[in-house]
Amino acid sequence: MNVANCPKCGKVYVKNLLHDICQSCVKEVELHCETCIKYLREHRGISLEELSDATDVSQSLIIKFMREGRISIMGNRNIFYPCEVCGQGIRERNMCDSCRQKLKKDVRNTMEDHRRIEEQKRVENKVTYKISDRLNDRPK
Repeated sequence: MNVANCPKCGKVYVKNLLHDICQSCVKEVELHCETCIKYLREHRGISLEELSDATDVSQSLIIKFMREGRISIMGNRNIFYPCEVCGQGIRERNMCDSCRQKLKKDVRNTMEDHRRIEEQKRVENKVTYKISDRLNDRPK
Protein backbone atom coordinates (compact mmCIF):
# COMPACT_ATOMS: atom_id res chain seq x y z
CA MET A 1 0.00 0.00 0.00
CA ASN A 2 1.37 3.42 -0.98
CA VAL A 3 0.82 5.97 1.80
CA ALA A 4 1.87 9.58 2.23
CA ASN A 5 1.23 12.61 4.36
CA CYS A 6 -1.41 14.96 2.98
CA PRO A 7 0.36 18.16 1.92
CA LYS A 8 -2.68 20.19 2.99
CA CYS A 9 -3.42 18.88 6.48
CA GLY A 10 -0.55 16.50 7.26
CA LYS A 11 -2.68 13.39 7.85
CA VAL A 12 -1.47 10.02 6.58
CA TYR A 13 -3.56 8.81 3.64
CA VAL A 14 -3.49 6.16 0.95
CA LYS A 15 -2.20 7.73 -2.28
CA ASN A 16 -4.35 7.39 -5.38
CA LEU A 17 -4.25 8.50 -8.99
CA LEU A 18 -7.08 11.03 -8.74
CA HIS A 19 -5.98 13.24 -5.85
CA ASP A 20 -2.74 14.23 -4.22
CA ILE A 21 -4.48 15.05 -0.93
CA CYS A 22 -6.41 13.04 1.65
CA GLN A 23 -10.13 12.30 1.32
CA SER A 24 -11.07 14.84 4.01
CA CYS A 25 -9.26 17.60 2.16
CA VAL A 26 -10.83 16.49 -1.15
CA LYS A 27 -14.27 16.93 0.43
CA GLU A 28 -13.27 20.37 1.72
CA VAL A 29 -12.03 21.45 -1.72
CA GLU A 30 -15.26 20.18 -3.34
CA LEU A 31 -17.27 22.16 -0.80
CA HIS A 32 -15.26 25.30 -1.65
CA CYS A 33 -15.96 24.76 -5.35
CA GLU A 34 -19.70 24.31 -4.77
CA THR A 35 -19.75 27.43 -2.59
CA CYS A 36 -18.10 29.50 -5.33
CA ILE A 37 -20.44 28.18 -8.02
CA LYS A 38 -23.51 28.94 -5.93
CA TYR A 39 -22.28 32.44 -5.05
CA LEU A 40 -21.49 33.23 -8.69
CA ARG A 41 -24.99 32.20 -9.75
CA GLU A 42 -26.53 34.56 -7.21
CA HIS A 43 -24.10 37.48 -7.70
CA ARG A 44 -23.33 38.03 -11.37
CA GLY A 45 -20.83 40.72 -12.24
CA ILE A 46 -18.52 40.37 -9.24
CA SER A 47 -14.74 40.30 -9.50
CA LEU A 48 -12.38 37.50 -8.51
CA GLU A 49 -11.37 39.43 -5.39
CA GLU A 50 -15.00 39.92 -4.37
CA LEU A 51 -15.73 36.23 -4.92
CA SER A 52 -12.76 35.24 -2.81
CA ASP A 53 -13.70 37.65 0.00
CA ALA A 54 -17.37 36.62 0.00
CA THR A 55 -16.76 32.86 -0.03
CA ASP A 56 -13.56 32.81 2.04
CA VAL A 57 -11.92 30.70 -0.69
CA SER A 58 -8.44 31.71 -1.78
CA GLN A 59 -8.05 33.35 -5.18
CA SER A 60 -5.49 30.71 -6.18
CA LEU A 61 -7.99 27.90 -5.51
CA ILE A 62 -10.73 29.74 -7.42
CA ILE A 63 -8.32 30.22 -10.34
CA LYS A 64 -7.51 26.50 -10.21
CA PHE A 65 -11.23 25.70 -10.42
CA MET A 66 -11.61 28.04 -13.42
CA ARG A 67 -8.61 26.57 -15.25
CA GLU A 68 -9.94 23.06 -14.64
CA GLY A 69 -13.28 24.15 -16.10
CA ARG A 70 -15.12 23.47 -12.86
CA ILE A 71 -16.22 27.09 -12.49
CA SER A 72 -17.61 28.83 -15.56
CA ILE A 73 -17.13 32.59 -15.83
CA MET A 74 -19.07 32.97 -19.07
CA GLY A 75 -21.85 35.05 -17.47
CA ASN A 76 -19.52 36.98 -15.19
CA ARG A 77 -17.82 39.66 -17.27
CA ASN A 78 -15.74 41.05 -14.37
CA ILE A 79 -13.83 37.88 -13.52
CA PHE A 80 -10.37 37.40 -14.98
CA TYR A 81 -7.46 35.24 -13.94
CA PRO A 82 -3.78 35.68 -14.77
CA CYS A 83 -2.01 34.30 -17.82
CA GLU A 84 0.46 31.65 -16.60
CA VAL A 85 3.28 33.33 -18.54
CA CYS A 86 2.90 37.10 -18.26
CA GLY A 87 0.15 37.57 -15.67
CA GLN A 88 -2.21 39.54 -17.94
CA GLY A 89 -5.89 39.03 -17.10
CA ILE A 90 -7.57 36.36 -19.24
CA ARG A 91 -10.94 34.64 -19.31
CA GLU A 92 -10.12 31.32 -20.94
CA ARG A 93 -7.32 28.80 -21.38
CA ASN A 94 -4.05 29.25 -19.51
CA MET A 95 -2.23 31.78 -21.71
CA CYS A 96 -3.15 35.11 -23.26
CA ASP A 97 -3.21 35.42 -27.06
CA SER A 98 0.10 37.28 -27.12
CA CYS A 99 1.97 34.60 -25.14
CA ARG A 100 0.32 31.83 -27.16
CA GLN A 101 1.46 33.46 -30.41
CA LYS A 102 5.00 33.87 -29.04
CA LEU A 103 5.04 30.20 -28.03
CA LYS A 104 3.86 29.14 -31.49
CA LYS A 105 6.57 31.26 -33.09
CA ASP A 106 9.24 29.82 -30.77
CA VAL A 107 8.14 26.26 -31.55
CA ARG A 108 8.09 26.98 -35.28
CA ASN A 109 11.60 28.50 -35.11
CA THR A 110 12.90 25.55 -33.09
CA MET A 111 11.47 23.09 -35.58
CA GLU A 112 12.99 25.04 -38.47
CA ASP A 113 16.38 25.08 -36.72
CA HIS A 114 16.13 21.33 -36.16
CA ARG A 115 15.23 20.78 -39.82
CA ARG A 116 18.23 22.86 -40.93
CA ILE A 117 20.59 20.90 -38.67
CA GLU A 118 19.27 17.59 -39.98
CA GLU A 119 19.65 18.78 -43.58
CA GLN A 120 23.20 19.90 -42.88
CA LYS A 121 24.01 16.46 -41.40
CA ARG A 122 22.61 14.75 -44.51
CA VAL A 123 24.75 16.95 -46.78
CA GLU A 124 27.85 16.26 -44.68
CA ASN A 125 27.17 12.51 -44.78
CA LYS A 126 26.81 12.63 -48.59
CA VAL A 127 30.13 14.46 -48.94
CA THR A 128 31.87 11.96 -46.65
CA TYR A 129 30.35 9.07 -48.58
CA LYS A 130 31.48 10.46 -51.95
CA ILE A 131 35.03 11.08 -50.72
CA SER A 132 35.31 7.58 -49.28
CA ASP A 133 33.95 6.12 -52.56
CA ARG A 134 36.62 7.95 -54.51
CA LEU A 135 39.32 6.76 -52.16
CA ASN A 136 38.17 3.17 -52.59
CA ASP A 137 38.01 3.50 -56.38
CA ARG A 138 41.66 4.61 -56.75
CA PRO A 139 43.99 2.18 -58.48
CA LYS A 140 46.39 0.42 -56.15
